Amino acid sequence: MIDLKHYSFEVPPEVRQTILDVHAALPESDPGDPFTARFPWFVDHWTGSPGFTCVIAYDGEAPAGFVYGAPLADGREWWRGHTEPPTGQTATYGVSELAVGARWRGTGLSARLHDALLVGRTESLAVLSVDSEHPKVQALYERWGYRKVGERRPFADSPLFAVMLRTLP
Repeated sequence: MIDLKHYSFEVPPEVRQTILDVHAALPESDPGDPFTARFPWFVDHWTGSPGFTCVIAYDGEAPAGFVYGAPLADGREWWRGHTEPPTGQTATYGVSELAVGARWRGTGLSARLHDALLVGRTESLAVLSVDSEHPKVQALYERWGYRKVGERRPFADSPLFAVMLRTLP
């Protein structure tokens, strides 16, 4: 049975390490890739963001996956260069990272994690980015109500990401 545990702004060090361990074990995680090697910096950046929330899935004692994000600063949402927000909808929650271990893929766990992260959010919109070389992942997000609004490469050595936006209930 998979249990979901929720964490917020004050993240214990063992939670940070769990996120790093799950990410490092992903089949697509390449420690030799400079962008992947900076993942710990991204975790530290997001866990220090006001309003940070995280959900980790455990299969017994084994971490099976995680998702995390935080509200984006009003007026500084990085997706705005790609599209105008729907009228009256500006507050945005940024879904930074969603990862599920290989053993648990295809079980619906990614949807459970995603939904658990966003349930009860007060923001109007959710935004995420997905590596444009992973069309199946992009299609998954589209089934969850996201739509591609543009592309961006946030760092010179990063992949080209599809920027995806959806309205929250």
